[in-house]
Amino acid sequence: MPTPRETILAALHARLSALPATALRGDVLPERVPAAGLLILRDGEPGEPEVTLSPLRYHYQYRAEIEAVVQDSARDSAFDTLCASIGAVIAADRTLGGLCDWVEAEAPRPVDLPVEGAAGLKAAVIPVILHYSTADPLA
Repeated sequence: MPTPRETILAALHARLSALPATALRGDVLPERVPAAGLLILRDGEPGEPEVTLSPLRYHYQYRAEIEAVVQDSARDSAFDTLCASIGAVIAADRTLGGLCDWVEAEAPRPVDLPVEGAAGLKAAVIPVILHYSTADPLA
């Protein structure tokens, strides 16, 4: 049986997979970026949980990361569209079907990356904060 963390990350990945961009989980950046863009969900950091007693619960603000990459002649608008679509997917269901208490994305910090002999890449890491509670930090 998967842990709450894994279930939540899988649900987030499933939501990202519904977008036109290719959505990967924990993979390396491929040699070619698909025309619709590329998203790579990274597991990130759980952080230090707040703990309540009676009943014992660990309250996490888990920080996952989405790497968003586009390679297009109109990469600025393509990147903006991709980021807006990520925001719309998260805003459509902020609890991931009841798996989380709340999901929120932080603003991306885009960078332009030159590619020799091809259109440059525009990329950013988009932090996603997953608020959830569990009875066991390892389960």
